Amino acid sequence: MRQLIRNIRIFDGTGSAPAPGAVLIEGDRIVAVLADDAETVHLAVDFVIDGQGGTLMPGMVDSHTHLTWGSSVEKIYHQFILPADELKVAAWRNARVLLDHGFTSAYSAGALGDHIEPELARAIAAGETPGPRLVPSTLERSPEGEEGVETGDVFNGRGAQAMRDFVAYCADQGVQSLKLVISGEDALKPGSSGDILYTDEEMQAAGEAAKEAGLWIATHAYSPRAIQLALEAGARILYHCSFADEAAIDAMVAHKDQIFYAPGPGVSVAALEATPPPHINMASMKASAAERLELEAVLVPELKRRGVRVLIGGDYGFPFNPNGRNARDLEHFVTRFGFTPAEALSAATMLGGQLMGLDVGQVRPGYLADLLLVDGDPTQDVTIMQDASRIKMIMQGGKLHKAPVTEPVTA
Repeated sequence: MRQLIRNIRIFDGTGSAPAPGAVLIEGDRIVAVLADDAETVHLAVDFVIDGQGGTLMPGMVDSHTHLTWGSSVEKIYHQFILPADELKVAAWRNARVLLDHGFTSAYSAGALGDHIEPELARAIAAGETPGPRLVPSTLERSPEGEEGVETGDVFNGRGAQAMRDFVAYCADQGVQSLKLVISGEDALKPGSSGDILYTDEEMQAAGEAAKEAGLWIATHAYSPRAIQLALEAGARILYHCSFADEAAIDAMVAHKDQIFYAPGPGVSVAALEATPPPHINMASMKASAAERLELEAVLVPELKRRGVRVLIGGDYGFPFNPNGRNARDLEHFVTRFGFTPAEALSAATMLGGQLMGLDVGQVRPGYLADLLLVDGDPTQDVTIMQDASRIKMIMQGGKLHKAPVTEPVTA
């Protein structure tokens, strides 16, 4: 089927200003980006979508996704660990919620249930349930007996062979990216962000095994040593990195063509905003959030200036930071890190597509037709993207998840 989207301004994902144009789609891919509607007069198409002057842009990519962290804008859970049947319901719901809010792709940063994300990724790919294109993970792995990061029990033994076994298990289950928790977490155990949870030998074994298996590695890393271990293991994406020193920054820059970085401001801002009931003590979490945001306000612009690919994705899924609010990261990048709205949108589209390893994230011939039609210009006001009602069309692979008015072509 050939579809034409006309009467639009196109933000192509690269960061360039939107420009008038039209987009021709055949099957699941973009086949032409035209300079103006006059070029479309003699095209043979099956459907025409009138964009009514809105902004056409690539679907967004969340680089730090937790679909099994149950809370969403549609349903809040006040317990973190859910029964297996409810966890599956929540994960399937959260996938659809992300797509409803314009996220057509997502890179998992770890799951709270085993097997669940590979199953969900297969169901999405088969069209059995709506959701973003998903790079699935398994349980976040932290070594047995380490305090502060409780992520489940899957091959949490020590030593190089345990790491190789874990990677082999992930490959067998259909996982594409394994999540390794290298640093502690101050929000859960004050003062632990400097703790290193793995030995050099364990990280080396994980990196070698993942490379042999064709898997990616995502890392929870705060301290300079944790960052170095992640880089030495060949990690694809590093999360947080808040306490990076000059040497760690230099090392990240030296690996800028191999890595992606997602600071995750969403959870920090939400923690500071949260007003929990009296029996919930978030003092440690709030203190950690304030410290991280202060450090990242310097770190993130410096890494961006030096060419490191900085992506949105902010640990959504907590009751105080539910899935569906993910586009808030765009605003945080502008107000806290000094990005222009167009740069923040590019981080969420073009750079996110590079992380996914797919032809997504740009309005470009040959790319998958994962597209949003937005009422207004988010390159002028990026907060528009937080209002799902302003997203008038959501297209994924040429199929409409959310349809605007379409005009069937008559002979």
